[in-house]
Amino acid sequence: MFMLGAGSVAGGGFSTILIFVVFIGLMYFMMIRPQKKQQNQRKEMMDALKKGDSVITIGGLHGVIDSLNDADKTVTLDCDGVYLVFNRSAIGRVEGHAAAAQPQAAKEVTEETPVDSVDQADDNAEDSEK
Repeated sequence: MFMLGAGSVAGGGFSTILIFVVFIGLMYFMMIRPQKKQQNQRKEMMDALKKGDSVITIGGLHGVIDSLNDADKTVTLDCDGVYLVFNRSAIGRVEGHAAAAQPQAAKEVTEETPVDSVDQADDNAEDSEK
């Protein structure tokens, strides 16, 4: 009977170690691995920066890359005619190439035009009623 109690204690130690190993494995797959994947994606984004890319800094400043300095790891942004120098690590995300953003802005303007013409038609109708 004494031996049965001793055997269950030894088995309990093994299950504790097994639970600990499973917990470490879950932490790796749930926390460490996704963080490394995100770091690799950010490094690829930083390596792919080029002149003319539209970017947003970590502080929320929108601008277009004017020049890159690989020696100092800095980037010069053109923010509506104001040129600012930032560390590359200050780039939060890349919105796309500046040439690709131009057609999209033109599309937004054409979508707003019918709304303006409706407003003008309403104004003309009010003027004719008077």
